[in-house]
Amino acid sequence: MQSAPCKKIYIAGSVGSGKTTFTRLLAHKLKLPHYELDSVMWERTQEGDKRRSEADRKKCLHHIIASKEWIIEGVHYMWVRESFDKADFIIFLDTHYLKRVWFILRRYVLQKAKIEKANYAPTFSIFIKMFQWNADFEK
Repeated sequence: MQSAPCKKIYIAGSVGSGKTTFTRLLAHKLKLPHYELDSVMWERTQEGDKRRSEADRKKCLHHIIASKEWIIEGVHYMWVRESFDKADFIIFLDTHYLKRVWFILRRYVLQKAKIEKANYAPTFSIFIKMFQWNADFEK
């Protein structure tokens, strides 16, 4: 008996763990749409990012998980429980702390040099917060 293909995949891990890169590769390979939870949490505008209301965030997430196939990636866990429940497969990227530090540094330099695209403004403030989030994730 052949098992059903995974059409709904959730990829979790800390900032700098490689979630976005892995998700893009997997989505391309499996020909599945992919979504970053940061873009569900934040409305991307010309004036900058605006945090969505809880109701809008839930509406966006529900719209994604109601579709028949998806890959969702993110560090968020409290408000995304429904996506865990609907996923066929959950992948947790347990990348070593120092490797994540390197990925954060590398990403910032590449984004500032406009070599790598960012979905947010790669400010020094966000850069520093990423190190804080990375350390907090260990706790």
